[in-house]
Amino acid sequence: MSLSYQTSLAPHYSISRLLKGGWQLAGGHGSVDRAAAIADMAAYYDAGITTFDCADIYTGVEEMIGAFRHEYTNTRGADSLAKLRVHTKFVPDLANLARVDRQLVEQTADRSLKRLGVERLDLVQLHWWDYDVPGYLDTMHWLKELQRAGKIEHVGGTNFDTAHTRELIDAGMPLVSMQVQYSLLDQRPSLSLAPFCEQAGMKLLCYGTVAGGFLSERWLGVAEPAEPLENRSLVKYKLIIDDFGGWDLFQLLLATLKRIADRHGLSIPTVAMRWVLEQPQVAGVIVGVRRGDHLADHLQVLGARLDTDDLAALDGVLSQRQPLAGDVYTAERDLQGRHGRIMKYDLNRTTP
Repeated sequence: MSLSYQTSLAPHYSISRLLKGGWQLAGGHGSVDRAAAIADMAAYYDAGITTFDCADIYTGVEEMIGAFRHEYTNTRGADSLAKLRVHTKFVPDLANLARVDRQLVEQTADRSLKRLGVERLDLVQLHWWDYDVPGYLDTMHWLKELQRAGKIEHVGGTNFDTAHTRELIDAGMPLVSMQVQYSLLDQRPSLSLAPFCEQAGMKLLCYGTVAGGFLSERWLGVAEPAEPLENRSLVKYKLIIDDFGGWDLFQLLLATLKRIADRHGLSIPTVAMRWVLEQPQVAGVIVGVRRGDHLADHLQVLGARLDTDDLAALDGVLSQRQPLAGDVYTAERDLQGRHGRIMKYDLNRTTP
């Protein structure tokens, strides 16, 4: 992969601009073929997508990446994974937030080290469900201590809004990145978080860029789906479509994306991901699939370019949308709201 397809999150720390995500491999989206998933990791790495994203709460995923590391180095040599970066997370259960202490933080980091088969974690990203429960500053401080001890190389966050990201930075926390949901349908990061990240020297790592698969040819010209939907991703992102302006406006967006994609010999998801990748402060886009048959499309994202006509056509649709209210992840933090009610807040209870 060309160096132009890489970016720097920190001095001497580069990642691929596409990151292979692990959420789809955690079992909540259907059965997972473990051997095939590990083979896909090798295919993505060989193709130049050398950064993987996972979490402590993604059941079995850290172990799969560890198995991939073991198998790959056994067959290709100890230095064959020199470019690999693995980003994980620390996501304490909502029910346990008030009891998070230094011991739990270190135990979780040690567990991730063991699962991944490494001596140091490349990047640990903190997620905190409820700002009203104190402890996120202390937790980030303990992660910083583990960084000084050599167990963690870099520290970042996941789904913190602008005010709380600023609070962490002002407290001296060395954040290099914030992982957020960002797509043509959900542009909340652009309002205030991205400008702040520019000031703070941070980058955005983005998930949800194809809205769980909704931003694809599969849904073009299709009637609005009724519940129950196929998986958790579709449930989550259908709510985003509703907030965006409804199914008719969504269909107009898909049709516009299709015209752009056809003009460039691309697919709708490729155009949607490329649009996010070109937004200010976006370092990388996380692509999450259970099978490797999307690799060719994913590689096209890196070489695609959207011209002024493409952007103008998209802006014509986006000008009709209803911008999502609030900052990053505000709606999802409302436990009684439409978005909050579908979330699973205590995943460590089912994660060995």
